[in-house]
Amino acid sequence: MDNQSHWETIYTEKQPGEVSWTQNIPSLSLQLIDNTNKPKNSKLIDVGGGESNLVDHLIEKGYENISVLDISQNALIRCKQRLGDKSKNIEWIVTDITKFHSKTKYEIWHDRAVFHFLTDPESIAFYKNNLLNALNKGGELIIGTFSNDGPKKCSGLEIKQYTEETLTDTFSPEFIPIEFQREDHHTPFGTVQNFVFGRFKKQI
Repeated sequence: MDNQSHWETIYTEKQPGEVSWTQNIPSLSLQLIDNTNKPKNSKLIDVGGGESNLVDHLIEKGYENISVLDISQNALIRCKQRLGDKSKNIEWIVTDITKFHSKTKYEIWHDRAVFHFLTDPESIAFYKNNLLNALNKGGELIIGTFSNDGPKKCSGLEIKQYTEETLTDTFSPEFIPIEFQREDHHTPFGTVQNFVFGRFKKQI
């Protein structure tokens, strides 16, 4: 089964309470986005947004130019249905992030729990190249991955763990780190997953 089929199946068969990544309120992501101090009309993309509640909270906070990208069309359909009329003001993008060629330039790129699924150097290089193409100079990258204290697999797939140092190395020299935070994510199943989040500024 290819990546897209894998995620389409999950978002067909499982509800939010049946997947480990669900957050009712993505507090740390919202805090880090606020910490950028970018204007509310800045272009922001949530990579791997799926049916995350992040977009709901961003709308409530007044963000006006939001894009949500996911490999699963089913996930985005479910998110649009939840938002109702509010979904009309969002740009919805169905694609594999390693194949994303953006015509839009963003000020904020947010990714919680997509990047760690890229385990081979080629996929990581494609991701970074697409990120560099899509983010303006001075734009900010907010990325959350499983830490060295987190899981080694998710949704039946292998993942790549990161630390503050390895995230910095991965996105250097084009990005400089601004801040890091760790988060213990409590899943709907009662387990705990440790994430490392980094906020970086693009230098070129």
